[in-house]
Amino acid sequence: MQRISRRNINSRVSDIELNSVDAEKEKKGNQNNFVELLPPEVTFKIFSQLDVWSLCRASVTCRSWNYTIRNSDSLWKPHCLALRAVCQREIDDDVESGYCWKVILLRNYQKSKVKHEWLSGRYSNLCSSISLPEKIMYPMDADTWGEILEAELER
Repeated sequence: MQRISRRNINSRVSDIELNSVDAEKEKKGNQNNFVELLPPEVTFKIFSQLDVWSLCRASVTCRSWNYTIRNSDSLWKPHCLALRAVCQREIDDDVESGYCWKVILLRNYQKSKVKHEWLSGRYSNLCSSISLPEKIMYPMDADTWGEILEAELER
């Protein structure tokens, strides 16, 4: 007769308990994850209500949210179109070049913030380049600087 030690039995029991606890946690996690439970149209509607920062934060919540947000290019389109008010030429060029909406947003988001500040006259009364906040400045192309110069000349 084979002799089974008490230690082996306890080890097997604890393995079974751990596996069942892990399975239970995974089951509960899936029950709380609306992305996996709701139809894609409803999930898209929920995510489409988020601003850019909230959408980015939601994408790092879990793998399924990241996958859904990353692969739903149309979630990024309205945000790009909002930037278009400031960066029309840049966004139109990126669309023509075939970039997806998320990449267009990444390429133009910071630029639109800085360009808006310039066009609104925030930096009109600067005496020297030392007064410019270096951390928020973004490299601009010649056409963008031309737009900013025209706005300054009109002031």
